[in-house]
Amino acid sequence: MPRPLGFPRHLRVQRKGDFQRAYAQGRRARGEFLLVVGAPNGLAHPRLGLSVGKRVWRGAVQRNRVRRIFREAFRLSVPELPPGLDLILVPAAPALRPPLDGTRRELVKLAHKVARRLAEAAPGEPAQ
Repeated sequence: MPRPLGFPRHLRVQRKGDFQRAYAQGRRARGEFLLVVGAPNGLAHPRLGLSVGKRVWRGAVQRNRVRRIFREAFRLSVPELPPGLDLILVPAAPALRPPLDGTRRELVKLAHKVARRLAEAAPGEPAQ
């Protein structure tokens, strides 16, 4: 029986301190569907954090749908993402209904943009 596709814990940003560090020290890039906040995590792989607030969508169904699309876009794009970054994904606009394909392409593009900005901000350190 094939193993179901999952989203393992080691690929998630879970602690409040990690979110706060990303917002305080990270760089941002905005697209049509996403705002990506990225910060170095010191690991060999990227991690995903989601920030989908109740102010934008009052209904849990809509918030959870956006979370599922963002999570799936990340899961499908992990090999294309720059390693060693915590990526916090925030919807770019209220009442957004993001398509999976567009979200995935934008995530990869914005993650690389964040990685470039982090490398430029810290000269002398290796690019993430």
